[in-house]
Amino acid sequence: MTIPYQVPLRSRFFRTVVRPVFRALFYLFSPVHIHGVEHVPAQGPYLVAINHISLYEPPFIIAFWPRPLEALGAADIWGKPGQSTLARLYGGIQVHRGNVDRQMLDAALAALKAGYPLLIAPEGGRTHQPGLRQALPGVAYLVDKAGPIPVIPVGIIGTTQDYMHNALRARRPPLEMRIGAPLHLPPISGPGAETKVVGEARRKALQQNVDTIMAHIAALLPPDYRGVYAQAAADLKSWQ
Repeated sequence: MTIPYQVPLRSRFFRTVVRPVFRALFYLFSPVHIHGVEHVPAQGPYLVAINHISLYEPPFIIAFWPRPLEALGAADIWGKPGQSTLARLYGGIQVHRGNVDRQMLDAALAALKAGYPLLIAPEGGRTHQPGLRQALPGVAYLVDKAGPIPVIPVGIIGTTQDYMHNALRARRPPLEMRIGAPLHLPPISGPGAETKVVGEARRKALQQNVDTIMAHIAALLPPDYRGVYAQAAADLKSWQ
């Protein structure tokens, strides 16, 4: 029997307190620009897919997103000084890299089925420099298993590795979040057993779906951030 996903009371309280604190800090350190808030669904589950250069994107998007987000994060964050305290208080879903993490998948699906929006970085980790890399199919798997839920592509600009170095020296590096229109991915499996997609065909379909998400993220980003999805972004209408 699956236990319904619930956010602990202490996490709900901490989120209420910490989100405005983070917003104030980001405004103190940087000029902040948020575009496309009108694309965010007012309710219901959805996935928020972002580019992930450094450790600054998650707190930035969590601080400014209209609703509190459930977040997937590498399990080693829960063991790092400072980051572990924030992770434990905020709450989140740990990802154990390098293998099929069934516990993570079950928790993520439970959160979506309970109506929560979920934050995920399809690249599977930080890139440490601008330039998207090939995404992993996990986000497409979650969408397929959770049912017809939208994916919100988000491009974040300015959260480079040297962001805090510049911010603490009063250089006020700008931060920008560009929120794209919701995407509705095609289902991997057909309505009947005879149309079920399996094996290599399924893997290719999942990868195609996640590449579609990444193309839309890339289109929200400046050219030097697009990496391996530069051509895919050029084929779409880029950010104006």
